[in-house]
Amino acid sequence: MIVARDGNMASHLNRIGISLLLCIVLSSSACLPSKKWTVAATAILLEGVAQASYKQSDLKMIREGMPAYLLLMDGMIEKWPDNEELLIAAAQGYSSFASTFLEEQDKEYAKVLLEKGRSYALRSLEKRGLKGPLQRPFDDFKEGLRALGKKDVPYLFWSATCWANWISLNLDSMEAVAELPRVEEMMKRVIQLDEGFYYGGPHLFMGIWFASRPKIAGGDLKKAQGHFLKAMDLGQGKFLMAYVYYANYYARKMEDKDLFASTLQKVLETPVETSPDLVLLNTVAKKKAKELLSRIEEYFE
Repeated sequence: MIVARDGNMASHLNRIGISLLLCIVLSSSACLPSKKWTVAATAILLEGVAQASYKQSDLKMIREGMPAYLLLMDGMIEKWPDNEELLIAAAQGYSSFASTFLEEQDKEYAKVLLEKGRSYALRSLEKRGLKGPLQRPFDDFKEGLRALGKKDVPYLFWSATCWANWISLNLDSMEAVAELPRVEEMMKRVIQLDEGFYYGGPHLFMGIWFASRPKIAGGDLKKAQGHFLKAMDLGQGKFLMAYVYYANYYARKMEDKDLFASTLQKVLETPVETSPDLVLLNTVAKKKAKELLSRIEEYFE
């Protein structure tokens, strides 16, 4: 995505860029000998679009541009359905778009997009060697996870995240809830292989996991805090969403109003540019922190 000082101009240029990419996808197969070569070339361009979007703080522009990006990903997967890199990228795209921009405004539509993200994620796992991740017996599934190594960490982490996002909007379904243990095992495997992946993301996931469940279902606030603190340590204070989750899931559960307020205030006082590839997510974190702080009296009556 092209970044300009003027928001309207940036949005306009962004649409032009996406239109050009669409033209490449739709027309180049007629003049190039290999469809896969075409997809690979387009994927390089889309990777640049994704990298630029991570550095963007204009949430409106990202929201408006994401549907076209996702359509492009769908088109490339149609041409190259067995490419695990395309599959996991599309899974991330659908899951993050639904969770960030749609979950609160249109829950039913978010469910549809999260289901698509989950489907892509499961397909990517199969391409990495974890056959039948949803259908195989649970013990066999855990055995399959042990066969995956450090090179598979991105696929395990993002697939577990996409899968968990889908489950979180389908808690009224016993079938969906029954899949939770598989997600937990995947993230435990990531911690074994690379606990610092994506700014301590595996520990952040487990912190939310232990904090959000009732004690009778395995919830444990002490374990949750340990994972949250480890995630923030590994992330070196760069990933501001870690602090938002710590406040929202741990401090609220502990009924610690001071911790809740001070943690979110830290988010608001920290510049979004802690890392170039976190500007977008840190902007979302600041927005969420402000919303949570505005409801502090409601949460701590």
